[in-house]
Amino acid sequence: MKKLFVASLLFPLSLSLSGAVFAAEPTAQQNKMKTCNAEATGKRGDERKAFMKECLSAKPAASPEPKLTQQDKMKKCNADATGKKGDDRKAFMKECLSNK
Repeated sequence: MKKLFVASLLFPLSLSLSGAVFAAEPTAQQNKMKTCNAEATGKRGDERKAFMKECLSAKPAASPEPKLTQQDKMKKCNADATGKKGDDRKAFMKECLSNK
């Protein structure tokens, strides 16, 4: 009976601690809101409302190029090396695969 009592006392504590861990890291939306709020400094009324709407609905800038896995890099280099033979192909593949 004592174990059940102790467990019932600790259960709410464990829930509140786990909630604190999840709440500690801001979400992407929270970060976006923080950034937009900082950029909206000095704006008031309808101007601020319009700015915030535009800022929060904006899509993040596309990254320049996703990083290729080694397997994808090998496929791309093999396709680009079509027609090369011998030492030319070997040198090309070495250069292609070493590029980051």
